[in-house]
Amino acid sequence: MSTSISERITDICASLPPSVRLIAVSKTFPSEAIRAAYAAGIRDFGENRIQEAASKQAELKDLPDITWHFIGHLQSNKAKKAIELFHWIHSVDNLNLAQRLNQLAQELGINPQVCLQVKILPDPNKSGWNVPELLANLPALNQCQNLQIQGLMTITPLGLNDAETINVFNSAHKLAQEIREQNWSHLKMQELSMGMSGDYQLAVQAGATMIRLGTILFGQRT
Repeated sequence: MSTSISERITDICASLPPSVRLIAVSKTFPSEAIRAAYAAGIRDFGENRIQEAASKQAELKDLPDITWHFIGHLQSNKAKKAIELFHWIHSVDNLNLAQRLNQLAQELGINPQVCLQVKILPDPNKSGWNVPELLANLPALNQCQNLQIQGLMTITPLGLNDAETINVFNSAHKLAQEIREQNWSHLKMQELSMGMSGDYQLAVQAGATMIRLGTILFGQRT
């Protein structure tokens, strides 16, 4: 198992530009799989369940230089635990959640790095701002001084072809640029978290800075 994980990681890393950060999506895989990926040089791991992540972090305490990324839908009642456990939250998907995280960050004296989750195309199965809502909320988001708002995250709807997929990624790239040009004091737009096992190459082409890969590294989830 570890050989194949490390071989896959070596192959994929060799094909990525140095500007792209590979986040190994280890949700549902055991700590041993994380150790194998770690041994192959990965330091960024993505989880989508608070409890599962907490138990893995306890088992992997001897690997202190892991950066943990929360990539799932975050409910407000789990927000406190999320900023205690994770360095990054990719899935800040509405203004109320951003304001809640901001308040908790102030109380806890932590400044988590976050991405704003945006839906470029309508998708009933995904959370996130649509583009007009996000643009309307920028002044309020700029007030969230305890969050390090680093960029955007997007997930494509299921069933798109390559041309439609790259359109989504290009649009996200353009949106980040548009927000950057508005010169907000507290909204940095240097990160684009987009691209998963099936479409990461298209995301990289469109300017992704972080890709979230699971099955292509670890194999099929049971």
